[in-house]
Amino acid sequence: MVQGRNDTCPAAEPDPPIESGSDAGTTIIAIAMKTHKRTAGRRGGPATRLPAVFRSLSRTRRSVEEVTRPDIRTVGELRTSGHVQKTVRAEIRDNLLSALREGRDPWPGLHGFATTVVPQLERALIAGHDVVLLGERGQGKTRLLRTLRGLLDEWTPVITGSELGEHPYEPITTASIRRAEDLGDALPISWRHRDDRYVEKLATPDTSVADLIGDVDPMKVAEGRSLGDPETIHFGLVPRGHRGIVAINELPDLAERIQVAMLNVMEERDVQIRGYVLRLPLDVLVVASANPEDYTNRGRIITPLKDRFGAEIRTHYPIELEDEIAVIRQEAQLTADVPDALVEILARFTRALRGSSAVDQRSGVSARFAIAGAETISAAAVHRAARQGEEHAVARPIDLETAVDVLGGKIEFENGEEDRADEVLEHLLRTATAETVRSRFRGLDFAVLVEALDGGTMVTTGEQVSARAFLEGLPSIGESDLYDQVCERLGATNDGERAGAIELALEGLYLARRISKESGGGEAVYG
Repeated sequence: MVQGRNDTCPAAEPDPPIESGSDAGTTIIAIAMKTHKRTAGRRGGPATRLPAVFRSLSRTRRSVEEVTRPDIRTVGELRTSGHVQKTVRAEIRDNLLSALREGRDPWPGLHGFATTVVPQLERALIAGHDVVLLGERGQGKTRLLRTLRGLLDEWTPVITGSELGEHPYEPITTASIRRAEDLGDALPISWRHRDDRYVEKLATPDTSVADLIGDVDPMKVAEGRSLGDPETIHFGLVPRGHRGIVAINELPDLAERIQVAMLNVMEERDVQIRGYVLRLPLDVLVVASANPEDYTNRGRIITPLKDRFGAEIRTHYPIELEDEIAVIRQEAQLTADVPDALVEILARFTRALRGSSAVDQRSGVSARFAIAGAETISAAAVHRAARQGEEHAVARPIDLETAVDVLGGKIEFENGEEDRADEVLEHLLRTATAETVRSRFRGLDFAVLVEALDGGTMVTTGEQVSARAFLEGLPSIGESDLYDQVCERLGATNDGERAGAIELALEGLYLARRISKESGGGEAVYG
């Protein structure tokens, strides 16, 4: 979320000490964030993103966590420590219940699912079910699946060098069983982080059985092994996800014969490769996502495979406006200050498109539409600031038109409505703007401003009109403090924010048919 709009720097708070343990990486990144905000405050600019060095630090948080890796090197030491082996389902269940008892949110970054999708998913995980999420594009299905890794133990022991990451207490491949018998308590072990126990595959029509399950490795056969030797097998994604979570996105895109190969994995938990049955007691939680329309457009989930999933959960777009706004703020990578009122307009615009009969609702209107819109108007503000020499880049209502110009292609219209697509988009954007104006400026009396414009005064704004030029072109309204009231409603302090607030008020008056407007060529004239 964009912060740091004030020109003055608040009193510095002491940085927390860096302690060893699982939160060390979080602490370092938190200090970096705080330092960046202070610096941005002194510059008078928005703290939109961390500098590259700190973004790199965030990406390499795993290197900080290395200090928390357990220092146990052999299976004998592991037994002495009292370590207890758990299945993946038991591990997820215990960690989920622990989080719920302690009041911790197991689903960070998810908005709008708290009373609908999340309770269903939690019950499914407690029951130990494989899960398929059904929903239109841009509903957060993949993000929801990726949060599941947070329910795994941070570190888990594996046999060092094991191809499938087997537990030291339960080797399942021929090679690991042989090593365990030969070395006994001296069997070396390593520790695998939970991030490495989540594997994800985007299903595509060209995905093969070898990709998911495995195939005979001709190089191993050439070395002298027989075709019936289990060690000739090159394992695919699912066996390599042993003791972890296997996620398959867009499951219906898998050819039906490939889906058939998943049946044994999900029910009997063994794999069959080219007629050879390998009794590998795989311990995997299989989760998948699918668009319901894929059942008829590109493919379908075959009935036997659907039957293997213990839970089928429908996702949805945010129901509440606040959740829609939260998603935009969380996901958009903004390079300029985008005031809350403009984000609200984008959120209302997106919701209006989802309710329009002119839009193909089977395809849906992704949350990425509004996110891309916020990033586009942010870029428009940076572009204007660079060309006009403005110190602060702040998005204004005039920038919304630049977003509509490039985002129309993300919407699929019903047959016969394509020719009036621009008309539909313009109408719904005006509707969203009018609703935002009413919610933000309710109770303000704009009569003095309307009267000033009735005298023939014109106010010009545009994609390349600076905030200072716009403010200097406003009509005088005498002793009235209307401009200050408008800015106060939107929390506007600097020139860019004040210009955006008053511009929004003028657009609202135009939509209410109290003043006129002429637009074209990236400019608008109110009068």
